[in-house]
Amino acid sequence: MEEIYRLIEEKIKNSGYQRSVSGEEIYEEICDEIEDKDNGSYIFMSKKEDDVLFEYKIDVMDENFNLSYLDINSPEGKFHIDFDAE
Repeated sequence: MEEIYRLIEEKIKNSGYQRSVSGEEIYEEICDEIEDKDNGSYIFMSKKEDDVLFEYKIDVMDENFNLSYLDINSPEGKFHIDFDAE
């Protein structure tokens, strides 16, 4: 799991977003949001701080999920992290 958390953090940092993020917290938040959801694609929004909004696109499948993208809206700008891109 640590590798997944690290990957999330690296992708976000590589987007130019400079604030601190926790891959583990993001992963756990996603798991909480998708619990008991039917298969399909979902958009979730999460207010991280007073001035920062995370928007996740998640594809839910029978046994797992795919974090497709994360958009971060902050005073520093909008950051798009595409987790499907190599």
